[in-house]
Amino acid sequence: MKDGKDNWRREFDNAPKRDHVPTTVSGMEIPPLSVPSDLEGFDYDKDLGNPGAYPYTRGIHSTMYRGQLWTMRQFAGFGTPEDTNRRFKFLLENGQSGLSTAFDMPTLMGYDCDHPRSRGEVGREGVSVSSLADMEVLFDGINLDQVTTSMTINCSASIIFAMYLTVAEKQGIPFDKLGGTLQNDMLKEFIAQREWISPPRPSVKIVVDIIEFCARHVPRWHPVSISGYHIREAGSTAVQELAFTIADGIGYVDECIERGMDVDDFAPRLSFFFNVHNDFFEEIAKFRAARRIWARIMKERYGAKSPKSCMLKTHAQTAGVSLTAQQPINNVIRVSLQALAAVLGGTQSLHTNSMDETLALPTEEAVTVALRTQQIIAEESGVVNNIDPLGGSYFVEQLTNRVETQAMDYINKIDEMGGIVLAIDRGYPQMEIADAAYRYQQELDRGEKFVVGVNKYEMAEESTISTLRVSEKVETDQRNRLKAVKNKRNSEAVSRSLNNIAADARDGKNLIPSIKEAVERYATVGEISDVFREVYGEYTDPGYF
Repeated sequence: MKDGKDNWRREFDNAPKRDHVPTTVSGMEIPPLSVPSDLEGFDYDKDLGNPGAYPYTRGIHSTMYRGQLWTMRQFAGFGTPEDTNRRFKFLLENGQSGLSTAFDMPTLMGYDCDHPRSRGEVGREGVSVSSLADMEVLFDGINLDQVTTSMTINCSASIIFAMYLTVAEKQGIPFDKLGGTLQNDMLKEFIAQREWISPPRPSVKIVVDIIEFCARHVPRWHPVSISGYHIREAGSTAVQELAFTIADGIGYVDECIERGMDVDDFAPRLSFFFNVHNDFFEEIAKFRAARRIWARIMKERYGAKSPKSCMLKTHAQTAGVSLTAQQPINNVIRVSLQALAAVLGGTQSLHTNSMDETLALPTEEAVTVALRTQQIIAEESGVVNNIDPLGGSYFVEQLTNRVETQAMDYINKIDEMGGIVLAIDRGYPQMEIADAAYRYQQELDRGEKFVVGVNKYEMAEESTISTLRVSEKVETDQRNRLKAVKNKRNSEAVSRSLNNIAADARDGKNLIPSIKEAVERYATVGEISDVFREVYGEYTDPGYF
């Protein structure tokens, strides 16, 4: 076999080739050919295993998609709660199997729609929610025990989650019947997305409050979605995305154990969220490496006894940063390839971006195409019929090993710094991402990497597509609704409930019960967030370059 490869290599070296050495999107050099010797020492049981068996490289379920397809989600959220409620119902009627909720910037940052900082942003990039009254409209006519709901929100996640629980109670649904995911990942906010209220330590404390509350009262809920997606969107490589995401997960596990929780009581409900970028095989390798790394860390570092504690369950979303305003129809092709990579990588849940999302929030037509992309992969392509069809590929297994090794180098370095919170305080992941983003942009500028329609195959006349426009009336309507809520509610009861949150925060208690009591009395997102600002202080970006 070695002689055969040597002969091939001589022929390859003498043959004409492209000018540059091919690399992945992340800059990892790709060998022209992979053979068994590239996997020297590879042990099937130790490194690969069967689907549903440790270390879960081939998937966390023994049947994978032969048993059940992944959950198909489309991000929905714009304008008023009425607008988004209609979009929810449209998607459910067209075969979507789970709701995925986007909130507008004021809600994400802990401000009400009538705050001066909210001007011009209400309902623009997601749905506007200021009080329980908005949440009641948002899920009107949707039985919360018959859908799983994902909510993409972080620093104000505890408030929105308390509202969701209250809506469920009003529907007569017990908490143990609720399924879904709260993003609630504050560590990645400080690394990449930068939507926060208070500094890292109290922010992580509230994340752990939610994990603890769910472990006791909402057993089917995923209380945190440890998110590499935004790390990748900020410009990281695939390896950095994986490494910093796993490091964040380690940080949450450490905090929960310090709280006094047993690892097997909460770890089975931790979930992850990864980006799916353009490099097909690199992304597949990333998912495989992620499962193997997490399984080994949970078993070897934390002594987890439950197999479910070692299973990395993940949602995936195609790469928003890869979409282009130029020739936007090309985005359908990008999303299709990325979605296929996520499926071959073994995701449990998938969101496919719409072709128009680089221009505006998606139209119904665009979101339908994005949903149909998943459905065609599931129903027509045949890739779901064989479990992990790329398992054993010399190239895929070699690439998985390389991604794992390089990711562990980062994780070990973060451990040496004292953990992810201290690494964030030093600006380490932030600076690594900034450097990676700069290098990639240089490669584009030098013509070493290409984006079709942007720096190669440009067109003189760009095609245009229709886009969704959010009316300015949304802000007026939302402000009027909030004003009516404030006029109708018991202001003294609201003040008492806000004081209770402040007292619990100062005493280090779990905040979810007091937050829930406050939202039941129609305290607002902004009012409760102001308690956080008062007790914990506000965080200012130190500005790493």
